[in-house]
Amino acid sequence: MATVIVGIVVGVCGFLVSAGGTVLVRRGAVRRDFVARPVADRYHRTIIPLGGGIAIFWTMALLLGGGLAVTAWAEVLGLEKILGEGLMVHREGFLDTAGVLGVVLGCAAVLHVMGLVDDVKGLGWGVKLGVQFAAAFAAAYFGDVRVELFIESRVVTAGLSAFWIVLIINAFNFLDNMDGLSAGIAFIATGVLLVAAVYSEQFFVGALAIAFMGALGGFLWHNFPPAKIFMGDAGSLVVGFFVATLTLKTTYYHEETGGGLYAVFMPLVVMAVPLYDFISVTVLRISQGKSPFVGDTQHFSHRLKRRGLSDVQTAGTLYLATLCTGIGAIFLWQVDIAGAVLIFAQTVMILAIIAIMEATGKGNAEG
Repeated sequence: MATVIVGIVVGVCGFLVSAGGTVLVRRGAVRRDFVARPVADRYHRTIIPLGGGIAIFWTMALLLGGGLAVTAWAEVLGLEKILGEGLMVHREGFLDTAGVLGVVLGCAAVLHVMGLVDDVKGLGWGVKLGVQFAAAFAAAYFGDVRVELFIESRVVTAGLSAFWIVLIINAFNFLDNMDGLSAGIAFIATGVLLVAAVYSEQFFVGALAIAFMGALGGFLWHNFPPAKIFMGDAGSLVVGFFVATLTLKTTYYHEETGGGLYAVFMPLVVMAVPLYDFISVTVLRISQGKSPFVGDTQHFSHRLKRRGLSDVQTAGTLYLATLCTGIGAIFLWQVDIAGAVLIFAQTVMILAIIAIMEATGKGNAEG
């Protein structure tokens, strides 16, 4: 019971800090003309303040730092009776993760600062990709944010994990193309990963997921259509990084349940919608002779909107699609091979429905 209460407190605090911080950032952005103006390769047609990513990042920094401080001073503050033995037994373990959390937060800070610079001045895709790989590899190698894959070499597993982290970072960066999409889908995906962490009794991973959901929810309150503020690259890179971190730190395979090793593919099922957008728009741009890193309005959200859906309907459709793939992913660890095949098939069919919706409807009508 104490664990549930602490989780609720962390989530609520994250929401309130993020929501309040987003208001302050929005006001400051307007005063400093830190805004996104309508351009040909973006869908929005009004001036929108930038900087929502500042609220998301600093909410996570405050929650993680505050959590470590409270844990370290629990006895001095007299929290033993409030937290109870059930939580106090995790105290030493949580403090032992301070170094890992420091590395993760440091790498997130690097991505956050680079995103801010890119939002203000604009950076070349080569520089951004290089910094992303450097931060991802540092998190994987020094912060142990990596998957073992039965490979003994730490460098190899760190390299493979860095590739996955950069893929997810860019998937959510690409997904930040319409009101509420990147934060909303990240919120749903993190919720699914939270369920997996709870089942695996991963207290600290679960706490990180709850804190992140609070930070996302507070920002989403202002970003849901019609958006009052955008997160910018300063936010989308951090969002993708934390989602990737959670996918790599969560345990999926449980030998005692009798499930197969296919449970380790849960992150792919959870991330099916963001990865579909990333892959489809990349293929489209390359087939047209364009750089995959140059923005345009060919994302699946834009393609859906051109078929007559409103911003709210588009966001709702993609939320539901993510939730559907996520529900299937939740059960992946406890099914046999036939059940796993059905879950994978269901995921493909959900993406196929999106593809059909993109290709039909109002013909060439503009949204």
